[in-house]
Amino acid sequence: MDKLTVVLGDFPHARPLLDGDTEVDGFLIDPVEVRPVIGAYRRMIRDLEFDVCELAPVSYLMARQEGIALTAIPVFLNRRFHHGDVQCATRSGIRVPKDLEGRRVGVRAYSVSTGVWVRGVLRDQYGVDIDKITWVVDDDDHIEGRAPANVERVTDGRSLGELLRAGEIDAALTGNAGTGRAGSPRAGWTAATDPEPAGDASPYPLFPEADTLAVDHYLRTGVYPLHSLISIRSALVERDPGLPTKLYAAFAESKRRHLAARPDWSAVPRLRRQGRAIGGDPVPYGIKANEAGLDAMVRFAKDQWLLDADFPADLTSLFAAGDYPDA
Repeated sequence: MDKLTVVLGDFPHARPLLDGDTEVDGFLIDPVEVRPVIGAYRRMIRDLEFDVCELAPVSYLMARQEGIALTAIPVFLNRRFHHGDVQCATRSGIRVPKDLEGRRVGVRAYSVSTGVWVRGVLRDQYGVDIDKITWVVDDDDHIEGRAPANVERVTDGRSLGELLRAGEIDAALTGNAGTGRAGSPRAGWTAATDPEPAGDASPYPLFPEADTLAVDHYLRTGVYPLHSLISIRSALVERDPGLPTKLYAAFAESKRRHLAARPDWSAVPRLRRQGRAIGGDPVPYGIKANEAGLDAMVRFAKDQWLLDADFPADLTSLFAAGDYPDA
């Protein structure tokens, strides 16, 4: 029986697959742990190091455009709303989204999926000219050479969190896409470079009512931001065209088994909250179930110079041929 090396983040709904409780017909799963898992994205894209690997969706689209021998199945293990991901420097004076124009905003790398989603929402919902913002980055893109001229690299080794608290950038994304880490994805990259300021010295959110705004945006547009797509080395699919269908079925069964043991997404409180907010499955699999999000992701990536204008609009062409019932 052939082995599949598989790298995933820590998702309870994928754990039955990694633990061997859910099988991929004809294959043996060989889990490989990479922490943070974002470190595996670059290794997969640049070296095709694993057989199956979680990837950032935008990085996957860019890899496809560059002809890298990867394909994917429409399994998105994670979702996030992004209105709460922008924080402003204490003395920036930013009060509304349009105030970001002409300012310097930190993001880990220009092509990170969170950055693409945030910029898309700022432009579409609030009319922000994102090309009038200087995007300050402190890490490499997984695929280099696509960032536009309004991207500036930090060169003195300081983190985005340090720059934000010093007022040297006006705003920044939070978490792994910005101030929650420092440098490239590696062990211990969680940012703890200087003490967090207290009280009035703390950065403040661009959207104080972020959760309400995010759900309102979803209800009006149907766009539920996609994260953590499953990629496969194309050579494996060429050798066994049935592998994508088998792998998709295994991920769907893994989710079903997890929920049978822990219903209502109780193991992942954030996903439980999101599921209640949208009134449905917080991580639906399949192309049809994710059509609005896929359309928006491709459009945003084109608008932000990460994909060419003639990048295929046919959503089925983004994935390996297979049977992908909504799950």
